[in-house]
Amino acid sequence: MTRPQPYARPQPGANPPHRFPAYGSTVKRAPRRAPVRIEQTLSEVTGPRFDTDWAGPERVDLTRQHAGAPIGERIIVAGRVLDETGRPVPRTLVEVWQCNAAGRYAHPGDQHDAPLDPNFTGWGQALTNEAGEYRFLTIRPGAYPWRNEPNAWRPAHIHFSLFGPAFATRLVTQMYFPGDPLLPLDPIFMSTPDAAARERLVARYDHGLSEAEWALGYRFDIVLRGRDATPMEA
Repeated sequence: MTRPQPYARPQPGANPPHRFPAYGSTVKRAPRRAPVRIEQTLSEVTGPRFDTDWAGPERVDLTRQHAGAPIGERIIVAGRVLDETGRPVPRTLVEVWQCNAAGRYAHPGDQHDAPLDPNFTGWGQALTNEAGEYRFLTIRPGAYPWRNEPNAWRPAHIHFSLFGPAFATRLVTQMYFPGDPLLPLDPIFMSTPDAAARERLVARYDHGLSEAEWALGYRFDIVLRGRDATPMEA
């Protein structure tokens, strides 16, 4: 098992704060008292080990999880998980979840007036290889309203969860698409104070990753910490 590297503090402004008034629900969720330290047990600092199939099989093709093909634009999302020195992080569980092309999640809590797609659940998982690489085939998600303020719309995005060598090292972030006009209007995206750090949440179009007459390719590398770390949700 790979030993975790010493903790490296992120640059100031590289991660969103717990409380960001423009993002309304953080006002209710943000802690009002200092955190209480809870000592970790042996199981929390030594597991899980994903090479034992604990998490189940990889599900890297989100377009073939049902009887038919989902509606929407096929896209390939691929990248590498790296540490602060640029070294690959292998055997890390990468999970994604997203709404469908109409902007609706396959979840009973989502009552947005948009159609559900019976052929799209919007969830997948992959283990990074020895080079720290992952790859998913999916559908480009749609924008959706979220009532944070009048006429509020979330830009198209895909949620990412990463598990490191221990349960306590789970990280969560979001990937956005280049050129989206909703980005500067989105308080979740804008809650990361540093502009350069925000740009690390935006995937880049990769023509070499695209497949002719099949799917556009987007590359999204995730840096876990250090000066160039990808912003993570608290």
